Amino acid sequence: MAQVQDEFLRVGSPSEIVALLERLIQPGGASMLLDKPDSTPMPVVVMEQTPPQSLLLDISAVREIAGELKRGIGFSLLGQVHGKMIRTPVLKSLQIDAVGGRVHCLCEYPHYLEELQRREAFRARLRLGMEVGAIIRGVEGGSESDIAVQGDLKDLSQQGCQLELPSSSATLLAEAVLVEIEFCFPNGTRFSVQAAPRHKVADSDRQALRVGFHFENCTAEQERKLWFFVREIERESSRYGDEPDVGRLPSMLFQSQSSGTSTPVGRRNLLTYPTPMARRLARVAGYLDAQLLELQQGDDIDSVQLSRHADMLLQLAEEDIEALLFATRCLVQEPLLVRHGLGVAVHALALANSGSVPRDVRKALAASAMVHDLGKGLLPPTLLGSKSLESEARAHLTTHVELLQQRMNGCQWLSPSIMDAVVTGTNERLDGSGYPSGVASDNLAELARMSAVVDVVDAMRRDRPDRPAWRIDAVYRHLLQSPQLFDPRWVRRYVQRFGLRPVGSLVRFSGGALAWIQRLDQQGRPFQVQLSEEISPPGEALGEVLRGDVTSRLGEMVEEVPVST
Repeated sequence: MAQVQDEFLRVGSPSEIVALLERLIQPGGASMLLDKPDSTPMPVVVMEQTPPQSLLLDISAVREIAGELKRGIGFSLLGQVHGKMIRTPVLKSLQIDAVGGRVHCLCEYPHYLEELQRREAFRARLRLGMEVGAIIRGVEGGSESDIAVQGDLKDLSQQGCQLELPSSSATLLAEAVLVEIEFCFPNGTRFSVQAAPRHKVADSDRQALRVGFHFENCTAEQERKLWFFVREIERESSRYGDEPDVGRLPSMLFQSQSSGTSTPVGRRNLLTYPTPMARRLARVAGYLDAQLLELQQGDDIDSVQLSRHADMLLQLAEEDIEALLFATRCLVQEPLLVRHGLGVAVHALALANSGSVPRDVRKALAASAMVHDLGKGLLPPTLLGSKSLESEARAHLTTHVELLQQRMNGCQWLSPSIMDAVVTGTNERLDGSGYPSGVASDNLAELARMSAVVDVVDAMRRDRPDRPAWRIDAVYRHLLQSPQLFDPRWVRRYVQRFGLRPVGSLVRFSGGALAWIQRLDQQGRPFQVQLSEEISPPGEALGEVLRGDVTSRLGEMVEEVPVST
């Protein structure tokens, strides 16, 4: 019986396998694709099948590959039956013989086949970690215009593609009947094709557009290359996911250039950030943004990517924790769940004493905090945007913890106790009034108690549908007046570590100036600030940076000005 798997129809019935292979037993009916980079289909003849032991192939037309087959290089057989492409899994040669001037190959028998859709309809999806940039230019009167935007390729077929573009591209797309799309692969390969925009889906929270395009005016050579790209994306994609084909060789298209001299192309490439650290942190934010979309499409947390970006965040924290704390206030372009996750992760790392906490523990803490709230992205948007919640809706909201836990089973490297303390314990309270389990007091781990404080401070300093962002002194007062909910020891430690005017605060000085606190001295006084002309999140328009005795120039700090970042 046939079973659907990913983008293919897997055929597992022995009788169906025999029938399909029988269709390939004719001259020109089959091709061989070696399992190595840059391989192209080669003509072979399927002579006979002996299920379930072996297939006999005639490889006389490509006899030069006999040596590779003898050395154990695997291969797949391809063919078309009733207009659909048939593909075997990777097979190995059992014996090579020269018979009457012909070269025969006895190989393994396939225990299943994969029936692909027609070339025109098959759509290869790029998985998390696979990045292909796209440059979109308007076409006016048959020539390119000077207007261009950058985006990310999400899937590709021989007939069209889906791109993610910045919201600002809406004007170009509204005016253009035809555009030119230039795909930019990690290994430096570039390919251009004309296309017409067909459908658009806006994502206001992420300030992005998902746009479907239909390719137009393709030459035969362009169609051939498009099919090659589709196959290579599918090859690379098979190395990811829940059951990755780890033995499969990577596609050369996704091998980054070693020189690193070319500027990356993508939706985020043109975003601006006020500090170098904020731009570096944006790479981690980009991963979380993409991971959130993967979750919404039914995938799990990608263990490899989470580990890689937790290492990246930890390295940034070890380099300059104060610059990183300020950078968490500079990501206004990112979705709230991404900003909050990074805010909690960075402040938790700063609060944990790096001198006494092992690095693997800090990495697990960072990873768990980064993703701890992404389960909310699996809830209905109306639930998250509501200004008031009835008891039933509130109970529904609490399910975000379980929804995320179900998607983290593949993260075997992540300490279960740390993941539980951060992902689950963050929402528990000392008096047992929290969720998801109502764990109370002595049953709450120290890490859960710390995480609850860090989480609430970050959440209360950001706008929410039912209230504006709170000042930090009001947040501290709330926590200190709620010892039945939050561990007073960790509240005091938080206040002592970050102070009454934490890094990332917009402060009004007695001289009238507004400035962002970027560094504090050992007494908790401002050592580095950056002037601001307006009450808005940090951006490129920030003013002069002052270092040293700031108060002698600006006066005393009068108040924090709340800004949701």
